[in-house]
Amino acid sequence: MSKTLRVAIAGLGTVGAETVRLLAKRSRIIASHAGRPVMVVAVSANSKNKNRGLDLTGIDWTDDPLTLAIRDDVDVVCELIGGSDGVAKNLVEAAMASGKSVVTANKAMLAHHGTELASKAENAGVVLAYEAAVAGGIPIVRTIRDGLVINELSRVYGILNGTSNYILTAMHETGRDFNEVLAEAQELGYTEADPSCDVDGIDAAYKLSLLSALAFGHTVDFKAVHIEGIRSISAVDIAYAKKFGYRIKLLGFAEKTNDGIRQRVHPCMVPKDTLIAKVEGVFNAVIADADSAGTTLHYGRGAGADPTASAVISDIVDIALGRGAPVFGLPVDKLFANQKTRQELVRCRYYVRIALIDRPGVLAHVRTVMRNQDVSMDLFIHNDHNQHEKMLLAFIIHEAEENSLRKAMDEIINLNDDEDLTVIIRIVDL
Repeated sequence: MSKTLRVAIAGLGTVGAETVRLLAKRSRIIASHAGRPVMVVAVSANSKNKNRGLDLTGIDWTDDPLTLAIRDDVDVVCELIGGSDGVAKNLVEAAMASGKSVVTANKAMLAHHGTELASKAENAGVVLAYEAAVAGGIPIVRTIRDGLVINELSRVYGILNGTSNYILTAMHETGRDFNEVLAEAQELGYTEADPSCDVDGIDAAYKLSLLSALAFGHTVDFKAVHIEGIRSISAVDIAYAKKFGYRIKLLGFAEKTNDGIRQRVHPCMVPKDTLIAKVEGVFNAVIADADSAGTTLHYGRGAGADPTASAVISDIVDIALGRGAPVFGLPVDKLFANQKTRQELVRCRYYVRIALIDRPGVLAHVRTVMRNQDVSMDLFIHNDHNQHEKMLLAFIIHEAEENSLRKAMDEIINLNDDEDLTVIIRIVDL
């Protein structure tokens, strides 16, 4: 066999620790596929004394991860620290400047600095690999970059955050409300103490910005992603979705439009019999619409130690084999600069739920306001009063421009003496 590929790992959290463990446990099969042995020679983490269940015998420890970038006995640096800036980014830049290839699971860093880092990798002549940064154990980066390379893609979309999908699944199955299920997800370790990144759609948007750049050949632009989360979704909305024949999912979309590539993450109602509606719990699914290959579905665990470490090691094996590709499928100078599209011009159907003060003529006024904005209702439910003694209205809107619906809703909300939570969910007939 050829010379051993020497790996350094920065960050020994759940993914980093499992990567060390699997590289040792599967060393023979990894060596057979990589064409040479792969060995962890150095690691770095915050605490050396923490019990991680790892045998680090023969592996050097350093408190400073940046020293991994300049070691002569390291060929590949795995950045598993996390964070969009700071030590993680400094390590990646230093490693590439030293001629070392990098494997990372850091979606936040790539979403904010992906184009810049891709350029630095090209200039250094090294590999920057990130299969583990998007959809965990699903090999979606390879699929889009390599498996669909001759295809022109029109849309890539899917469930990109397992925590949000778990919460929506549990709400659907039990009828419980958001806050109760979120607390359960935190107890089970499916989300952090601060769940904002997951439930506010940010994590999914990070991943979508990378998929979009890869699928359509543009520079990474996280700021161009329209982002909405699931905090406003209630048990009432889940129940109405069932009544109307839908499931609520947090989806990310990157799609070609006349104005450019539209990138958006937000809750959707999808027909209950579609494949995406049947993706439950912490699982992810990514669907690509391509001209030659048609529509392909990629499904699996989107997070967790085992699937993410598996993705990290698959990148290490590629590097061992000498496989390299431009970070986003094309050289950086071939990537185009995408413009942020106007979300308010989107046309689709909508579910709307609102609570209004029960006054004479309020329903007639709602219909009039909608009609004046060229917005028409399809299905309409007038439910009992809520705990604030306000009348609950839920309705399905025929296809309309989002800007018109928003204007109508602003006028309707002004009927209230105080603010009430209004929910608008786009209906996507996939």
